[in-house]
Amino acid sequence: MTDLPASALIAALKTPLLLIGPDDRVQAQNAAMTELLKIDFEGRNYITALRQPATIDAVTDARADGVTKTARYLLRIDGSDRYFEVSAIPTDGHVVITFTDQTAAEETLSLRRDFVANVSHELRTPLTALLGFIETLQGPAREDPAAQERFLGIMATEADRLRRLVDDLLSLTRVEEQERSRPADPVDLGAVVRQATDLLGPMAIAAGTRLIAKMPDVLPHVPGDDAQLQQVLHNLIENAIKYGATDQGIIVEITKPTFETALHETAIRMTVKDHGQGIPAHHLIRLTERFYRVDGHRSRAQGGTGLGLAIVKHIANRHRGKLYFESVEGQGTTATLMLPTAIS
Repeated sequence: MTDLPASALIAALKTPLLLIGPDDRVQAQNAAMTELLKIDFEGRNYITALRQPATIDAVTDARADGVTKTARYLLRIDGSDRYFEVSAIPTDGHVVITFTDQTAAEETLSLRRDFVANVSHELRTPLTALLGFIETLQGPAREDPAAQERFLGIMATEADRLRRLVDDLLSLTRVEEQERSRPADPVDLGAVVRQATDLLGPMAIAAGTRLIAKMPDVLPHVPGDDAQLQQVLHNLIENAIKYGATDQGIIVEITKPTFETALHETAIRMTVKDHGQGIPAHHLIRLTERFYRVDGHRSRAQGGTGLGLAIVKHIANRHRGKLYFESVEGQGTTATLMLPTAIS
């Protein structure tokens, strides 16, 4: 096992690997393992390399039982936790140790757990309210028309909140399924802006502000999905109205195509700028997380589901674009979507 061909094979493998001899010393360690552990343990007892009890037990059990054993191994690398599956494979008195990075899988599972917990929480609140009012209407308020009218109004609001949440969950699922398939149909962004501002203009006026559209007279079409880009602009404008309405208005702007270093290609910028209270800097990086809210109470009161910007992010990704936010507290927030002008 320690002759030149075996050593050469071990060295060539990209999977982090240790070879433990019958004397419990590390007989070989490849470059991938050295890079991972930051130390070459060759010639030393394997326990000094694999300090975690579960991994040491896996080696002991593999040697005793003659069958492969696995364990979970946690490493702190550059300030982040990384998770590995360690396999201890017994062979001819030796034990081969391999590390398989499971960090992405762990993060996916964590995201899934968080998503289920958040959905459950968002559903539970309106459902609890509906059940409580139904019980009241069937009991104490059975003969009280005024109470019935008030409770039915609240129930309608909660039911509509449920509907919006389900609609956004379905929309998010569809966008995620389509994300790898870049749309190629030509889209007139000027028409997208005009349609969105016409639709949301009354909402802006009711909130004490107005929508101001700015764009060149002539714009090239961009490859995209018209309905999804309408959804992006609708969500961004609606957020600006809800949280940034002032008498200075909300500016919806489309720029001329220009080379964007962030995309390494020519793109058009679509921006929505408000002049509201702004967003603290530490929130900006998390705005597109599912169910993340800067002000949870206010967002729910405004009818937000916490999924709108997550949907916008996935639509941006599908279009191979870039979405980002800039904000100065007390001065307002600008949401920008860069869209490539050509299929690459």
